[in-house]
Amino acid sequence: MSYTTVLPIWDALRQRFTKTASSLPSEDLNLTLGNSSIRGLLYHTAEVEFMFAEWFFGKSKPEYPAQTSSESLQELVELLADSNAHLVQAMQELPEDQWGTPVESPMGSSSPLEAVGRLMYHTGMHAGQISLIRKNASLN
Repeated sequence: MSYTTVLPIWDALRQRFTKTASSLPSEDLNLTLGNSSIRGLLYHTAEVEFMFAEWFFGKSKPEYPAQTSSESLQELVELLADSNAHLVQAMQELPEDQWGTPVESPMGSSSPLEAVGRLMYHTGMHAGQISLIRKNASLN
């Protein structure tokens, strides 16, 4: 497995997530279910992509704005685009022979390939949560 194998799969999943996020009505950002808000899930998704690029691919996190309760949908979509571009660049820069090599991280040991699998699961899980919140949530 390598960048050329993983990228089309990652792109398919991530483009669908971006399409979902981009098409949200702005007022839905404040919808919550339990402790989760759509705004928070979008920010968190970007934050984790930045973290994984650093932890598993060795690409330092850039400076990005701290989460607030007032980010616009456009700002969140731009943050998601930045985090995705950062992660994809980190994947592209990883030497072929390191994709299967375990890396120690605050989450434990995973190879970069396993980390991308975790990100796919993570992104899909939050896409489902956003859908569930939109169906069952209350405004905060």
